[in-house]
Amino acid sequence: MDIIDIYLRAVAAQLPADQRDDITAELRDEIMTRIEAREAELDRPLSEAEVEAVLRDLGHPLVVAARFGAGPHHVVGPELYPWWLFGVKAALFVLVAITVLSAVVRILFGDVDAGQAIGQAFAGAFSGAISIVGFATLAGFIIERQAQKPDFLTRWKVRDLAVFELGRLSADWGQRASQAANSGQWTAGGRPMSPAARAMASAVGWAVFAVWWTGLLPGAVSPADLSVGAVIGGVDYGAVMAALVALLYWPMTAFAVARVGFHLVRAATGSPARFTAAGDLVFSLVSLGVLGWLWAASPLTPLIGVETVADFIGLVQDMIHFGDVRVATVVMLGLAFAIVGEIFTALGALRRLIRGR
Repeated sequence: MDIIDIYLRAVAAQLPADQRDDITAELRDEIMTRIEAREAELDRPLSEAEVEAVLRDLGHPLVVAARFGAGPHHVVGPELYPWWLFGVKAALFVLVAITVLSAVVRILFGDVDAGQAIGQAFAGAFSGAISIVGFATLAGFIIERQAQKPDFLTRWKVRDLAVFELGRLSADWGQRASQAANSGQWTAGGRPMSPAARAMASAVGWAVFAVWWTGLLPGAVSPADLSVGAVIGGVDYGAVMAALVALLYWPMTAFAVARVGFHLVRAATGSPARFTAAGDLVFSLVSLGVLGWLWAASPLTPLIGVETVADFIGLVQDMIHFGDVRVATVVMLGLAFAIVGEIFTALGALRRLIRGR
């Protein structure tokens, strides 16, 4: 078997069976034409090395066979790549934020020191990043090989483009977060983000929370992890956390999924004022119910230890004047501020529901 036959057999192995004979016959004719032209130029037969050079000029068998194959010859093509990159950047941004927050929580309340927490955070972020890129690439590979392009590539609408304002958050995110804290609005390009973009940002945030809460977020500390080894001041906060997670697991999962669905509907419909206000009011009332349960009837209640407003004020005064900072007091204050915040949110939503703006 000469090298031409070896070459053609390597090409044929990559071709569909029903086209193999026709294509290899065509390639053989092209190869012989090139060899004859080269021999006529040199006025002598070609050596084996010179024939191999002709074959090398024609191309590697894998490359040559791909020219005759059907379908795209790329994993993620140029039309889909910007979507792929946007999704990967957004997911990585969220992953980094969750990983940093998880590391801080583990250092403060977990059973590892700072060095271990940071090292594990880096390892988890790296693993999570690989998973994100891998899943996004797999999705791109599948989409590229569909007979019909997805509607989001060909039938997009201008009213939906506000969602892509989120891409601006990756630049100067610290400054934008500060502006959001001061004004109550995230901005993109120096302008307040549209209601649709804010709705999509909320949907992404609640989706990440749902994935984290269910322990499916790569590289992050799950709620179950936070319930291990957190004994502070003789109190086993880990056991309290475990009890809370067990009681709230399905209600919080349903709550988070409902909020994701609500914000996606907002983004798709342009975030109508009364619909948004009604949803905000319902979710605020549910949140107030959960917060009230945490305060008055949950496994956390015995640790807070306040039955009257005077007891509450006394604990706060002790913390301020005498530096008596206890975890229970901090948790109590956090719950109190959360309840007050939800009350104002509910009142604001009710006002917008009545006024329609």
